Formats: sequence, structure tokens, C-alpha cells
Amino acid sequence: MRTPVDVEHGLLTVLFALVAAHELWQGLRARGIGSRARVDHFLHGVMAAAMTVMPWSPGHRLSGRTGALLFTAAALWFLMTGFDRRAAHAVAAIGARLPSAVGMAAMAWMLRPSHDRDPVVTAVLTAYLLGCALWSLTRPMPSFRSVTEHAHRTAEADPYARTRHGAMALGTALMLLMPH
Repeated sequence: MRTPVDVEHGLLTVLFALVAAHELWQGLRARGIGSRARVDHFLHGVMAAAMTVMPWSPGHRLSGRTGALLFTAAALWFLMTGFDRRAAHAVAAIGARLPSAVGMAAMAWMLRPSHDRDPVVTAVLTAYLLGCALWSLTRPMPSFRSVTEHAHRTAEADPYARTRHGAMALGTALMLLMPH
């Protein structure tokens, strides 16, 4: 690691590798979760694994059209599986899955050739993911939560989910801004 960029790439590699391992482990070991949750963990794990090598592949795209199609399909998976049969819950259900859908869409966007990427779309994706990262990473802070919320959070089956999703959103936002 000779330059600050190499250090940044190294830190992102470690971040993405840890998230990939944890997502895949959650999908394999978690008991009582449905098939939708297992697919969610698998897709997040694949995205994190792909992003592990992305900082080290400047000048050529990771997997081209196939990867872009995979991550576009993953973005659609998160949106389509968010629909709830009860109209009252549909907006909340889709809203809860929107950060994952946008993250997958950002991954598909990054796999496009850089000359085909509109800077406005990149800026919107980056801003949204930064907002998601801040929301996800600051929600568990004691000064930002109520006693009721704390009790609900400690009862979660996956207490690291917010940190994992926040770290992934932050890393993805950084990767959108980096040349690769």
C-alpha cells in the first residue's frame, strides 16, 4: 500500500469482504427465516463479494453485461418482493426494501462503461446511499432512540443488520465516486 488511494482500496476491500462473509453466514445459519430472507442475504453477499474486488480492477469492468443484468434483476427482486397484499402496508413494505433495491441498482450502474454513465444519475444514487448510510449507522446511537425503540432493537434476530446495511451503503456510495 503505497498511496492513500491504495489504503482506501484496502479498507473498502476489508469492509466488503466482512459484509459478504456475514451476509452469506446469516443466510446459511439463520433458523426460522423464509426463502425470501435467504435470497436477500445471498444477493447482498454476492454484491459485497463483487465489490470486494472492484477497487482493484481499474480500467476494466468486473463482469460486464452479465453482472449488470444480475444486479438489475436483484434490484427488481427487492422491489417486487416488497409488495404486500394489504394496500395499507404496501408503501411501508416497499420503502423498507428500497435501500437494498437502490444499492443493487447502483451496483448495476457501476458495471456499465464509464462513458455510458450519466453524472446526474451517479449523483442521485450516491446522495441516496449516503442518506441511507447515515440513517442506518446513526439509528442505533443511544441519543437518537427511545426506550421503546431500544427494546425492539434488542429483540431483533439480526442485531448487526443496521450496521451491515449502513456500511454497505456507505461503501457503495464511495465506490460510485471512484474510477473503476
